[in-house]
Amino acid sequence: MIAPMKPGRQSSSDFETLKSHIHGKLVEKLDLTRLNELEGDSLRREIRVVVEHLCDTENPMLNRSERERLVEEVLDEAFGFGPLELLLKEEGVADIMINGPKNVFLEKNGRIIKSDVTFRDNDHLLQILDRIVSRVGRRVDETSPMVDARLPDGSRLNAIIPPLALDGPSLTIRRFGSNPLTLEDLLKFGAFTPEMVMFLEGAMKARLNIIISGGTGSGKTTLLNTLSSFISNENRIITIEDAAEIQLQQEHVLRLETRPANIEGKGRVNATDLVKNALRMRPDRIIIGECRGGEALDMLQAMNTGHDGSMTTVHANNPRDAISRIETLVNMSGCDLPLSAVRKQIASAVHLIIQASRLQGGPRKITYITEIVGMEGETIVMQDIFKFQQDGIGENGKAFGHFESTGVRPKCMELLESGGVRLPSGLFAQRTMRSP
Repeated sequence: MIAPMKPGRQSSSDFETLKSHIHGKLVEKLDLTRLNELEGDSLRREIRVVVEHLCDTENPMLNRSERERLVEEVLDEAFGFGPLELLLKEEGVADIMINGPKNVFLEKNGRIIKSDVTFRDNDHLLQILDRIVSRVGRRVDETSPMVDARLPDGSRLNAIIPPLALDGPSLTIRRFGSNPLTLEDLLKFGAFTPEMVMFLEGAMKARLNIIISGGTGSGKTTLLNTLSSFISNENRIITIEDAAEIQLQQEHVLRLETRPANIEGKGRVNATDLVKNALRMRPDRIIIGECRGGEALDMLQAMNTGHDGSMTTVHANNPRDAISRIETLVNMSGCDLPLSAVRKQIASAVHLIIQASRLQGGPRKITYITEIVGMEGETIVMQDIFKFQQDGIGENGKAFGHFESTGVRPKCMELLESGGVRLPSGLFAQRTMRSP
């Protein structure tokens, strides 16, 4: 038994020492053959009884709140992600940024704050990281010091460790809760207006090809998940991602994930390989989580060869930049296509570009819904259908503004009507719109 601590006055170092001691005792007592027979909640309940007994034996001076905290943290240490569990349970956290074991930052309500949660040392943080990546068949070590992975709730993790990270392991987690944001949630937050939703719903049902453009953290994946709710259950959907995070609600979904090379540098499967294979799997729609390489060319070809209603996301600051970005990505495929041919492919394949933006102070808005009309000479012609106009910065430091309908009747209305979609005649009248 270690020396008892005075109730309610223990230092954090004493608490960590006690936690490590009880964790070690727990490992000694565990019957691994018995554990194999249990799973989920049953396993946690059984182990909780053992931990509570160890707490009473090793330090009976703990008060109730300290005892409960110790039990939970030992359980998290043994079967969860240690201190990371506290951060994942915290409400309102969009991003978790870990710069070494003692510097943990959160993005909460649009602002970055430092958390009181810490890890013991680099080895402790590496142990938690290894537990995360091993569950999804990835690895991270000195020979492969960078990794993309996902957490059980769908959150996306990127990690980089020494020798590349000089101040210890660095983790960045983009939160995706087990209950993803719904259309109603985004309307309530003012990300778009009911008129815009009506048009986008029609576009999805009429199987228009859509690119969602935006910067890091602008809500591209959340928007993609939301729009996918309008896809019919009768469609066969194939998703392709580096780290699976798209959460579709349809039944007929096949999820594919890229694979990095093994320790010998072999076995890598990239997004281009998966797109080519997906075309042989009789998909109705192909959804690529993000185009960031030569797979952009294969995606355009899929959109042009009967896989209507396909979607992807790209990093860009506005719709015109998104076109330039796709042109650059196509050139990365290794095919020496003239620029005019690439632009014709884009104009023929893509119907809409939806621009998602994260404004100052944290609000996320759809700032443009833009239609690709066609080609004029060697230039792609585009027209804005809806857009967001920022009016200023409020006293709370957050940007505010209003949505506008530009008064342009989309050329794609013919496709919508042929797909059985009927929209109100005044939906596109020029006016200022207010979000709920």
